[in-house]
Amino acid sequence: MAASVREKQAAALKRMLNFNTSPLKNTAAEPVWKVLIYDRFGQDIISPLLAVKELRDMGITLHLLLHSDRDPIPDVPAIYFVMPTEENIDRICQDLRNQLYESYYLNFISAISRSKLEDIASAALSANAVTQVTKVFDQYLNFITLEDDMFILCNQNKELISYHAINKPDIMDTEMEAIMDTIVDSLFCFFVTLGAVPIIRCPRGNAAEMVAVKLDKKLRENLRDARNSLFTGDNMGAGQFSFQRPLFVLADRNLDLATPLHHTWTYQALIHDVLDFHLNRVSMDESVGSEASPSGARPKKKNKKSYDLTAADKFWQKHKGSPFPEVAESVQEELDTYRAQEDEVKRLKSIMGLEGEDEGPISSISMSDNTAKLTSAVSSLPELLEKKRLIDLHTNVATAVLDHIKSRKLDVYFEYEEKLMSKSTLEKSLLDIISDPDAGTPEDKMRLFLIFYITALQPPSETDLDQYKKALLETGCDLSSLNYIKQWKAFTKIAATPSNYGNSGVKPMGLFSRVMNSGSQFVMEGVKHLVLKQHNLPVTRILDNLMEMKSNPETDDYRYFDPKMLRGSESSTPRNKNPFQEAIVFVVGGGNYIEYQNLVDYTKAKPGKRVLYGCSELFNAGQFIKQVGGPPALAVRPKWQPITHLVLYYPMWPWSKVVH
Repeated sequence: MAASVREKQAAALKRMLNFNTSPLKNTAAEPVWKVLIYDRFGQDIISPLLAVKELRDMGITLHLLLHSDRDPIPDVPAIYFVMPTEENIDRICQDLRNQLYESYYLNFISAISRSKLEDIASAALSANAVTQVTKVFDQYLNFITLEDDMFILCNQNKELISYHAINKPDIMDTEMEAIMDTIVDSLFCFFVTLGAVPIIRCPRGNAAEMVAVKLDKKLRENLRDARNSLFTGDNMGAGQFSFQRPLFVLADRNLDLATPLHHTWTYQALIHDVLDFHLNRVSMDESVGSEASPSGARPKKKNKKSYDLTAADKFWQKHKGSPFPEVAESVQEELDTYRAQEDEVKRLKSIMGLEGEDEGPISSISMSDNTAKLTSAVSSLPELLEKKRLIDLHTNVATAVLDHIKSRKLDVYFEYEEKLMSKSTLEKSLLDIISDPDAGTPEDKMRLFLIFYITALQPPSETDLDQYKKALLETGCDLSSLNYIKQWKAFTKIAATPSNYGNSGVKPMGLFSRVMNSGSQFVMEGVKHLVLKQHNLPVTRILDNLMEMKSNPETDDYRYFDPKMLRGSESSTPRNKNPFQEAIVFVVGGGNYIEYQNLVDYTKAKPGKRVLYGCSELFNAGQFIKQVGGPPALAVRPKWQPITHLVLYYPMWPWSKVVH
């Protein structure tokens, strides 16, 4: 099976850490001990892919931030993995002057410019360290892989390419160009690492089109330079998509504003929604000691506990897309299995007389038989201990999620929003839920109301709207996000039909009244047992139309780019008439785990198809609502206009023509 993008990026990092030579397999040789120096960008790229133990196995004795105070280690080589920024280049030059290391292997996350390379050369000359700068490489790894089939562009400075940054009303054309260039640079790195030149499809008249135009141009220029092309030779041979070129679908966040606000019901998306979860690490508060503090004493401090949810965690890989009640049941089953195995080891120890008990029974039992059993049990102890660690991890995380579900009635919100999005019959009025003091936080109520407003075929009358506003304000809601959503709704009604959320919805299985067993960790009483119905969200539906070459008014006007064509094409008619087997969906303006999981479910139903999901940043509903609410307030303008002779791309303004 072809390597996933996670494996490709991890392999590139391992090659870099081996001084840019491929690591030899099955070698017992001692690794060369070295120091890794990275900036925050490099740290974010490495941390989801390589554990500290893996770094140590590759000879990394120390890993330090570039801008930290570092002592000289004169007899050790240093591998640098940094962005080629002015600040970083200055610090590298300072390290050369201070003779910190024996030799320097400089690896830049993105391509370094000629002028900055000359700055390093000048510093190396003046410090008499030219021979110590052993290698300089452009790694083209400027993106973060979170799953085998999911990537984001950045975690540091993500506000610079956020939905808010792209949609703010006072943005200058130079700022917009800079945002688009940043996104295109990362996407170019992604395709270099993947070793594939895609067929690009995008809608007209928004930020996604500008990204497509710029990416097509950058890929085309690189392919034209045959001697220095990054898409020939070894790179292409080992590509994930070596037999058929992938489809690259660019979507704009403004296509669908309801999904990012939606309360969810699957494990991974719930963790991202209610806990502090980023770069595959979840952080939670943990109280120190359960006893009450003496009167007058300070309350006990809360420790921050972090857990890594990695590809090596089989339970996580199996259940991250499952509905939460199923996850709670599975954790309990794993715990029961572990306890049975633990009891078996204790029983064998007791029989063997290893716990100080009477040795009488030994004579009547086959000694060799029990010795073999105990040896087997002891040899499985490391596996058992790792299983215990993972069970504890998921017990703690799932308990924290369950606390949020119960205290905020998230099952009620999820079910109600699914009915709104599928235009099903509502059993309870929206005003009742908003006015219920026990149902959720002000943010939960605001999210629910915004989804109601977005998905309504007709916006509520001014009288009804005032009534809703009054109820929302009384519960402490911030209405700043509503102003923008109202403008967006009015504009999308003019520009196109609102997004159709398909036959979504849930199948209620009654209350989760039974406790799984008397010793269960999870008391699920009062929580609804909801079963998800398979449906396609707008992003998935667009992908399906383009991947299967279906004719649909929603996608018929999408532009078509083939960077391998000698001349750029203005056509929206694809030259390739065969359905695609592999595709990458990328959302400009930010994405979420709900869309990712929907694409995963779509792919499972299509044997032989592979789909990757990417986004400029990953946000949960709370972060998105803050971006939509400002400050400064976002605004939708009715018509696109260039400010200068350059083209200014506003993501929601229809353009008559794209200027190259």
